Amino acid sequence: MINIVHSQMSGLPMDGGTPDGSVSDETLLYQYANSRKRDAFDQLVHRYEREMYSYLRHYLGDVQMAEDVFQGTFLQVHRKCGQFQQGRQFRPWLYTIATHQAIDLLRRNKRHRKVVSLDRENRGSEDTYTTLMELLESRETPPLADLEAAERQEWVRKTVDALPEMLRSALVLVYYQGLKYREAAEILGIPVGTVKSRLHSAILKLNQAWQSSQI
Repeated sequence: MINIVHSQMSGLPMDGGTPDGSVSDETLLYQYANSRKRDAFDQLVHRYEREMYSYLRHYLGDVQMAEDVFQGTFLQVHRKCGQFQQGRQFRPWLYTIATHQAIDLLRRNKRHRKVVSLDRENRGSEDTYTTLMELLESRETPPLADLEAAERQEWVRKTVDALPEMLRSALVLVYYQGLKYREAAEILGIPVGTVKSRLHSAILKLNQAWQSSQI
């Protein structure tokens, strides 16, 4: 799907494997960093190609930009593999690189929106989030379920794309990618409470947009 320039590795297997017996991401990265053989790097790209492309597509709202950032992300993995710290997890590190690459591209294209910080304490329980669609469908106005599936998906996609970057990033990481709050916080470089606050604000904004669209 995505044509990425490969430069790669094998080697020192640190401590190893995953529950299913496969080599861990971290071991593959250490192998590449030490011997530059292609297979280890190729395996990492293959493992994360779909997941990372999906994340970048939701984050950037543009297919070509997502492909550009995907390639830029793994180019950075190649360049920075020697800086990867033992004991760290590869997946959050990869998302951190991808997120920074995406933000840089948005700024270069002058599409990075100015936003007013919406960080604030949640007023309700931070652990009682339901899914975005459940929240949108629970209102008194005609629910999204009344729309055709394609229309519903398109409306959500456009509305998510229109969110301020700081809110969209939290929503995409937690809601679309299924990351834990702790992982999203590490990727974005913010406290866990801020991730929850941004997610809460994003959901409120989406609900307000839905309410407005019904008036």
